[in-house]
Amino acid sequence: MPRPRKCRRVCAMPKSSRFGPLNGNCGGEVVMTVDEYETLRLIDLAGYTQEECAAQMGVARTTVQGVYNDARRKVAESLVDGKVLVIKGGDYDLCAVSYTHLTLPTTS
Repeated sequence: MPRPRKCRRVCAMPKSSRFGPLNGNCGGEVVMTVDEYETLRLIDLAGYTQEECAAQMGVARTTVQGVYNDARRKVAESLVDGKVLVIKGGDYDLCAVSYTHLTLPTTS
């Protein structure tokens, strides 16, 4: 019997849940889960390591690695193939405190 899937902790929902070509030429749709979005937010935007991201989300680093790889593949598919990227669903629990954006340090 497989282990039950563990919910991932998400502390920021996306401001927009649909992204795609502006010229109206849509090559289909790619669905990214909210937990995949969270790994992109934490690793690519906030600069977390995979270990830090795993601790924040309450899962193993190997889980984060797989989720992150899936998320990046979906972003690439959307950009390269001109598909609409839709963020919805997934196995996640929303944090008690939600962060809708990050304040990043400015570089000089």
